[in-house]
Amino acid sequence: MNFYRGCEHNCVYCDGRDEKYRVEGEFGQEVTVKINALNILRRELDPSRRRKPMPRGFMLPGGGVGDSYQPLEEKYQLTRGALKIMLEFGWPVHILTKSTLVERDLDLLLQLNRQQRVIVSFSFSSVSDKASAVFEPGVPPPSERLATISRLRAAGITCGMCLMPVIPFITDTPIQMDRTIRKAKEAGVRFIVFGGMTLKEGRQKDHFMNCLEDICPQLLPQYDFIYPGNKYGQAISSYYVDISRTFCMFMRKYKLPAQIPPFCYQGLLTRTELVILILEQIETLTRLRGGQSRLGAVARNIAKLNTPLSPLRNDLYQLKNVGPTSARLIREILDTGKSELHQRLLYWQD
Repeated sequence: MNFYRGCEHNCVYCDGRDEKYRVEGEFGQEVTVKINALNILRRELDPSRRRKPMPRGFMLPGGGVGDSYQPLEEKYQLTRGALKIMLEFGWPVHILTKSTLVERDLDLLLQLNRQQRVIVSFSFSSVSDKASAVFEPGVPPPSERLATISRLRAAGITCGMCLMPVIPFITDTPIQMDRTIRKAKEAGVRFIVFGGMTLKEGRQKDHFMNCLEDICPQLLPQYDFIYPGNKYGQAISSYYVDISRTFCMFMRKYKLPAQIPPFCYQGLLTRTELVILILEQIETLTRLRGGQSRLGAVARNIAKLNTPLSPLRNDLYQLKNVGPTSARLIREILDTGKSELHQRLLYWQD
């Protein structure tokens, strides 16, 4: 949910600047506030207004074009209002934010956690206060975010870290990643999801490169090399392979899952949804390690089914891309609700 379009956090690398998101005005300084968002949300979630129930799943108050706990939230309280509505209608919640303001709503988070489930994930590019002050000028420093994680964990709230994006040649070094993952574990995060930076041609890349020229001009040639102008703003594949290898090395060292672990969504998903999620996670975890997997394609095809998967248990080969390995995995998940391969990959037992 994007309650705000534009973001006062004004992170230098934010891809919310990309033209495709159609965020008007000066990004980071001019923010659109959706003052009618709560009325719309209430209508959408009210079961009495729907012909059939909405599929169950986590509600995510936080989007790609504006942090739902950016400073304007102190005044407008749209995110707090949304949490009240989700509590009223009994929805599990997953919050993604860079802001310590989320701690203001601990009273609601505790009620939601007792009723359904709550996850609070914090976005970091590193745990360096110095780097954050430069590249995330409107964001509370990482040290404060880590302290908030510790307090939320002490209150019984599940917390995770989204280490994305790491900034090339600045926060993606082995020293920085080791420190970041260690500090995250010390604070109590239960998982870390990882990603490299993209630079989409146009407003996003222009803004970042102009800032980089002022901050670290010596890095410009290296950025020109790894960001040749990919349609999706991606760096060259060898760069992502290198940083993923570094990330995996320290995740294995500190024994943290690199995807959201099963206890976070236990009992909330149908068997079909569980199959889709676990297959996608196996593919992601395999690729992080430098391997290849097509299980994501299998998961996407299952997601297109209009009927539950269980009746097809003994006839899975009629599904596109399903072979012996994926059929075995699907049957295992349908029968047991989990996958041994998934568990080994998630907890670095391979």
